[in-house]
Amino acid sequence: MKALLTAPTVVLVALWGSPGAAPADPAGTSPPFVDHTEWARWHGRSSLRVFPTPSGRLAAGRSSDPALADEAWAEVLALSPDADTPGMRAQFICHWQFAEVAEPGKASWNLEPWRPVVDDAEMAASGCNPGGPEERF
Repeated sequence: MKALLTAPTVVLVALWGSPGAAPADPAGTSPPFVDHTEWARWHGRSSLRVFPTPSGRLAAGRSSDPALADEAWAEVLALSPDADTPGMRAQFICHWQFAEVAEPGKASWNLEPWRPVVDDAEMAASGCNPGGPEERF
């Protein structure tokens, strides 16, 4: 996932088109976006596994409407209120924007409270996993 995320912005724009090119809510991308969440342990550290619905997978990365990402994050918080930290939200938004392009169909998008809060460029360069390698469940 890291290789794709570090590609030049021009490539990403070419993949998705300009922000105004797609409808705000493409067909088939209605909530709910999150099927369930599950706290897990990875090398002794907490990780929240977020399992998107088929609609969530379609909406992720295909919509330029931040309201859809906000709706999906609200669903995560309804299922796992302890996830309400700036770093975990930033990881979720990164996965929302890139996961289905970089690794389509990945079982879960994994968010860790121990990862550092970083800027958007570092988040993308780290493959949505700043501060350490991606966990494999």
